[in-house]
Amino acid sequence: MTPLALLEPLTSQGKTVNFYTMKETNPGTGFAFHWSYIGLPVAILLLTLILTAFFYPRLPAEVAYRFQPDGSPDNWLGRDTIVLWTLLPQFLLTLVAGGTAGGITILTARFIQPESTWTNPGRITSLMGNMVALPQSILLFAMLDIFSYNSYRIHLLPLWVFALIVLVVGGIILGIFFFQAVRQFWITSKE
Repeated sequence: MTPLALLEPLTSQGKTVNFYTMKETNPGTGFAFHWSYIGLPVAILLLTLILTAFFYPRLPAEVAYRFQPDGSPDNWLGRDTIVLWTLLPQFLLTLVAGGTAGGITILTARFIQPESTWTNPGRITSLMGNMVALPQSILLFAMLDIFSYNSYRIHLLPLWVFALIVLVVGGIILGIFFFQAVRQFWITSKE
């Protein structure tokens, strides 16, 4: 048996199961990458760059980055080091979002025929690519808190409260998406 024979449609009781076929689609006619698939991570990265450029001249040479429960500084780093450690994760998470969305786009265009799926692959790709914005927004808030304290001696909301808010909102959005997907599955399976 040749490897290509494994890619032929599987049959079950005389019906073709299209989901498991891995036929290559024609290039340029299938699923394509859209910047909206990673719009939120890119927007948060740009906002991080803008805020860093704004706060950098206002930061002292030694920046407090860790605080005790009463809000007093606990650990210090150099200004350039703290800027590097705030920008590097944002760049990496944006690359992860782009790689995830790009990889899913390539795999979907190559192996899945859009008419054979019961849900829109673009919505799933957009959700997966933009989901990286959740940890990015928490990192952005932590950076903003560090910069505002060192520039103006003002603490924002505690980080754990902000993280909880982001996770609850993200959970609600995922719940809505899951409910819509289950509803779409029910509608499709009844037809």
